[in-house]
Amino acid sequence: MRHSGREEGLPGKRARAAAQQRAQEQFASVPHSFVFHRGRVGRSLQQLILDVRRVMEPFTASTLQVRKKNSLKDFVAVAGPLGVTHFLVFTKSPTNVNFKLVRLPGGPTLTFKVTQYSLIKDVVSSLKRHRMHEQQFTHHPLLVLNNFGLQQMHIKLMATMFQNMFPSINVHKVNLNAIKRCLLISYNSDSQLLDFRHYSLKVVPVGASKGLKKLLQEKFPNMSRLEDISELLAKDINLSESEAEQDGTHNILELPQAYAGRGNMKAQQSAVRLTEIGPRMTLQLIKVEEGLNQGNVLYHSFILKTEEELRAALARKEERLRLKAERRRRQEADVQRKKEQREAHRKQSLAGIRRKQQQGEDGDSGAEDPGMPADQDLANQSDDDAEYYRQEVGEEPDADLFPKSTKRKHGPLRSPQPSKRLRTSQPGEQPASRKAKHRRPPGQMQRGGRSPRQQRELGNSQRPGQQKDPRSPKGRGQQRGARSPKPKGPRHPGQQGTKRGPRLKGPGKPGLRRKQAARGQGGRQRPRAPKKGQH
Repeated sequence: MRHSGREEGLPGKRARAAAQQRAQEQFASVPHSFVFHRGRVGRSLQQLILDVRRVMEPFTASTLQVRKKNSLKDFVAVAGPLGVTHFLVFTKSPTNVNFKLVRLPGGPTLTFKVTQYSLIKDVVSSLKRHRMHEQQFTHHPLLVLNNFGLQQMHIKLMATMFQNMFPSINVHKVNLNAIKRCLLISYNSDSQLLDFRHYSLKVVPVGASKGLKKLLQEKFPNMSRLEDISELLAKDINLSESEAEQDGTHNILELPQAYAGRGNMKAQQSAVRLTEIGPRMTLQLIKVEEGLNQGNVLYHSFILKTEEELRAALARKEERLRLKAERRRRQEADVQRKKEQREAHRKQSLAGIRRKQQQGEDGDSGAEDPGMPADQDLANQSDDDAEYYRQEVGEEPDADLFPKSTKRKHGPLRSPQPSKRLRTSQPGEQPASRKAKHRRPPGQMQRGGRSPRQQRELGNSQRPGQQKDPRSPKGRGQQRGARSPKPKGPRHPGQQGTKRGPRLKGPGKPGLRRKQAARGQGGRQRPRAPKKGQH
């Protein structure tokens, strides 16, 4: 029976999906780490942090960005969702460099003093030949602990912390090709110092001559002095001193699997060679704390306490924890009480609002009408009095008798605010205009007895011993053939148009004209003619 291509491809897709799911589960089950610093550090220490991240790859955040405002709580908050289990924190003080190893989420915390360190570039530059490439960092390093078999508590704790930093290895199922690097941590019981070393691992076959190894590596030696090729296989001739091997019983073993490289076959003798690639650190344990950097000090290398002091410190801590729990309980009780008070006040307010609404619907029929404002009542009363005066007397009342009667109200909803007060004119008087507001009253004369209009009319006539003003119409017309201005017509109906007299010449002072106009005797100003439509 023939199947379609899609049906034939289903088992392959399912296998790839299952393999991807297993890889994700395996990646989530292994320990992960954050390597960062706290506070101000120098350029060399920042480079050391990057080198330690290279050691911890691939199960670390290689491009972790740290800001000044980030606190330890921020890292703890993101560590849970990302599956981070260890923090490697570097700090710097004026005297030394400290290194803290923290186990999440509940501790403990190990504090080390970094007495010496070397960067990757320093270690590689000191080697004649080094082997370091990117494929070595696709798998985690092989952890090797030396001299951690002592029975002291802090030694066992250090060994457990270092072992849990990397994935565990099953020696029966491990793939040898996945082991490309080695991390060695050695403890010196005399100096109580730890040596942190990072190596690159290489496996080469043994039991063959150097000439044969060159042929296997596709490197052809100089055979000009040889008579037969068998001499190359049997003797070590024409080989440089740098190719001399230092292999022995300490690094020769039988491979249980075929290893990558020419000649590394299963059940064959091969030598394991290590090349240091850095970084390099020398550590000293300072103290061991419970919890996440804030617990009881389980061990201190410089401060020793008796049993009584330890019990007193433990009692003080328990008392602080009890007081903290009591404060938290009181705060929660106060929050609950205030919440209940707000809810009761809200219910009481809603009940009062509903009660007022019911009273407004039921008992407001007999309430008095507030009526109109007092100002509007006075205005209506004055209007009624004025109308009664007109009916009884038959004449219009005086303006001062009923002040409110001159302005009629158009409706009851007019605003009670008084409008802009206008000047009322007397009978036989013209209404005041905007310009007339700044003029003198009609009956008031200047200090000469003549009004300014009479002064201008007298100026048109020729006085004995007085010359004509060259600025007058006749004077200007006689000079240079200038055109005489057209006479202006009357300003109002019934008013005769008159020409203005010549301006009085003076030495240029603005008040001279007013002084000369005020020399006449007292008199009465002639009132203007009324406007059109007025009587």
